[in-house]
Amino acid sequence: MIKHMIIWKIKDDCESKELVKENVKRELEALKGKIEGLLEMHIITDALPSSAGDLMMDSLFESEEALKAYQKHSLHQHVANTFVRPNMCQRLSLDYEI
Repeated sequence: MIKHMIIWKIKDDCESKELVKENVKRELEALKGKIEGLLEMHIITDALPSSAGDLMMDSLFESEEALKAYQKHSLHQHVANTFVRPNMCQRLSLDYEI
């Protein structure tokens, strides 16, 4: 199994960071059950003030191949291009096998 984690920093010029967080959480978590190999999807939006990022994705995939398929999947691309990428100024990711 593969853990895929991402930390994002929301652009400072976004009208509502809370709305961005809500939308990203709703849309990414809704992908569970729609994309084969995606086992878990959790978006953490309540970061402590000491955090360097604004929100985090914690996801679990059956395999590295499933992660690669997810990244190219049209449903994921729609969410990423509509709700995530336009609102973020920074992205860090970490993938590891468990």
